[in-house]
Amino acid sequence: MNASMKQDYYETLGVSRQASADEIRKAYRQQAMKWHPDKNPGDSTAEQKFKEIAEAYEVLSDPERRQLYDMYGHEGLRARGYAEPSFSSVEEIFSHFADIFEGSIFDGLFGGGFGRGGRGRARANCGSDLRIELEVTLEEVATGTKRTIEIRRQERCSECGGQGGRQGSRQSSCPTCGGYGQVETRQGFFSIRRICPRCQGEGQVIAEPCAICRGEGRRPGRHEVTVDIPAGIHGGNQLRIRGEGDAGVRGGPSGDLLCLIREKDHELFQRHGDDVILELPVSFADAALGAKIDVPTLRGKARVTIPQGTQSGENLRLRGQGLPSLENRPMGNLIVHVVVETPKKLTSEMRQLLEALKKAESAATQPQTVGLLEKIKTYFQIKSKGAGS
Repeated sequence: MNASMKQDYYETLGVSRQASADEIRKAYRQQAMKWHPDKNPGDSTAEQKFKEIAEAYEVLSDPERRQLYDMYGHEGLRARGYAEPSFSSVEEIFSHFADIFEGSIFDGLFGGGFGRGGRGRARANCGSDLRIELEVTLEEVATGTKRTIEIRRQERCSECGGQGGRQGSRQSSCPTCGGYGQVETRQGFFSIRRICPRCQGEGQVIAEPCAICRGEGRRPGRHEVTVDIPAGIHGGNQLRIRGEGDAGVRGGPSGDLLCLIREKDHELFQRHGDDVILELPVSFADAALGAKIDVPTLRGKARVTIPQGTQSGENLRLRGQGLPSLENRPMGNLIVHVVVETPKKLTSEMRQLLEALKKAESAATQPQTVGLLEKIKTYFQIKSKGAGS
């Protein structure tokens, strides 16, 4: 669905934009109860609504994504590199947010995928997220890039197809938990439920485990992943690639790959938001007389005009020569920071010229210098009169 057509996430959950994290969490549980497909059998609208509220909660429960969404909406999330939340099934939603329904009214209430053994199985079988760091140059930030990397991860076992059992082998209910995936112990008036230690929450045991993966349904391996890095990304941003983490146990859903972006220091430029700063040494003569100088940019080179009488420390702006913005703002600028370089070694000819220049200096050519000297002269005159009195 196009981002511009999506319903407001706050409206989807029925909360205000000032809602606290607890209020958002509570609203999600209430909406999930109302729209759960098992409570609305055969109603495709209810299932779609159930997925929409899960999408809304995934964004609003993350402080960083919520702040970005509050500022820039759906397009802001996409521009910053966050993939659109998408859940292919009800089971995946419960696997993703299993902690929210722990001990809630959902325990044992619904069947399909979340009843007997379902919740424990979803948590136990889900693959782990993997985290990596990617270093990018300012040139890559300027244009965006694709990076193909090799990662080590748990891959589905090719021998058993990820199911964990030998061909033809069947699963049976776990004798320890009776197929529920959990065991219950009592302590006084309280009962505590834990994941079954034998089946690890699956509710099923394999009679004949796969000889290659030993019943786990996955094996260590190497895998190539292509990461799409958007133009304008910032160091510290994190990209999430769904399904590229560790494979789940015995056919469980795979985890995600989280890519933390690091910016590589540049030998010429410094980044300031979407602007790029270049320190440019300029000779005394060019600063005084003015000049046109070719300077490097992130995309090639450009010509900057040094106005006559430019002072050291002044900034010259080349519009549109900076970095693109993730928030759809105008392109950043190249800021040329002028540093007037005073010659350290003088030839006899240069000395004569400078001495002649010094004699010709006046308040018109050096207003700040002459003005300061006048203030210093007046200061000492007043101080001298005060001491004499």
